[in-house]
Amino acid sequence: MDEEEIKYFVRIRNTDLDGTKSVHIALTGIKGIGPHTSRTITALAGVDPRAVLGKLDDGSVERIAEAVETYIEQVPVWMVNRPKDIYTGEARHLLGTDLTMANDDDVNRMRKMRSYRGIRHETGQKVRGQRTKSSGRTGTTVGVSRKRG
Repeated sequence: MDEEEIKYFVRIRNTDLDGTKSVHIALTGIKGIGPHTSRTITALAGVDPRAVLGKLDDGSVERIAEAVETYIEQVPVWMVNRPKDIYTGEARHLLGTDLTMANDDDVNRMRKMRSYRGIRHETGQKVRGQRTKSSGRTGTTVGVSRKRG
């Protein structure tokens, strides 16, 4: 491949990644991979994290794809995004649509059991204990209503 030639899209794990970005930034385009995980994947694949993804040879891209697929076997449990799956009890690292579906299932399970968090999700309110009196307001009403009289 010519030095100036660049692939603008690199497909890894059913996701088109931006080939003009560096490897560790481009990998964060996959849902479920953040900055820390992408650095770990580049180290496992033996690729320079600052190299431009579109200029890498096919072998390097294959090594990155393989590192993404085998990530769960190569890292400790605390580095995965689902350390204890609710159904199987095993550690998993979900990516892409699997992560979205698992998140939706979790929210639906909370709604079904009528937990506090499930009810907050249902009503569209803040879930994690934030204040709601003055912030987080939605809708067209602005300002404070004043008593007439």
